[in-house]
Amino acid sequence: MTELLIMVSVFVLSFAIGYLLISRVPSLLHTPLMSMTNAISAVTILGAVILFAVDTAPAEKILGAVAIAMAAFNVTGGFVITDRMVKLFKKSRKE
Repeated sequence: MTELLIMVSVFVLSFAIGYLLISRVPSLLHTPLMSMTNAISAVTILGAVILFAVDTAPAEKILGAVAIAMAAFNVTGGFVITDRMVKLFKKSRKE
């Protein structure tokens, strides 16, 4: 039970610190930052998949599934937003 409490505490603390840091980033840097957060979310997905490889409690498996879902949503949204921002900087072809 204490391990679960530690994991939830680390999650909440990292969420709060991440939110504070990202909210202070200038809008000019959002595209490179989005690419970096996509990489971090991919690592989160890998970590959660590794969690399913070992025998854990049902609550830990639920947390792992939630982590995979949230990270996958973040990666997908990140790629969509990054693609839209990159298109803003491309010159349109006149045919």
